[in-house]
Amino acid sequence: TINTDPHSFTWDMHSSLTKTGGNSAAMQEVAPMLDGMVATLVEDLSDRGLDRQVLVLVWGEFGRTPRVNVTGGRDHWGAAMSVLMAGGGFEMGQVIGSTNANGEVPKDRPLWPQDVIATMYHHLGIDPAHPFLNNAGRPIPVLSTGEVIRELV
Repeated sequence: TINTDPHSFTWDMHSSLTKTGGNSAAMQEVAPMLDGMVATLVEDLSDRGLDRQVLVLVWGEFGRTPRVNVTGGRDHWGAAMSVLMAGGGFEMGQVIGSTNANGEVPKDRPLWPQDVIATMYHHLGIDPAHPFLNNAGRPIPVLSTGEVIRELV
C-alpha cells in the first residue's frame, strides 16, 4: 500500500482546487509524490524480474466529477473512473476504454469494478465462479459478476 497521507484527507479535494494555497497546492504536492512512488515500485519490480508475478493496482473507490463544483473542487462521480494496472504478466502499455469528450460516461469498452477484480483473481489463480457455502449451506460465488479484461491476458 502506498499512502501519501496517513489520514487520506489529502486526496479528498472537494473545494479550493483553483485557489493558490488551497487544494490545488495539495494536488501539486501529492500527485508528483504518487507518480514517483508508483514509477519506482513498477521499475523496481521489473528490474528484479518480479513484474510477471506482482500485479500493481492504482485505483480509488470512485471517479471525480468532470466539472469543478461551485466551491472550486470536484465531487464523487461513479459514472467514470480510472484504474492503473501494471505487471502481473499482463499485456502492458495500453489504454482500454474511454469516456465521452467531457469525461462524464463511458464511450467505448466500458468496464466495471467487478471486471478489474475478476482480472486480479485470474492473476492470483482464483476462480471467481468457485462457490463457497455460506452459514446456511447455500453456494455463493467468490464474485457474482465480472469478466477478465481480455485485452490484458
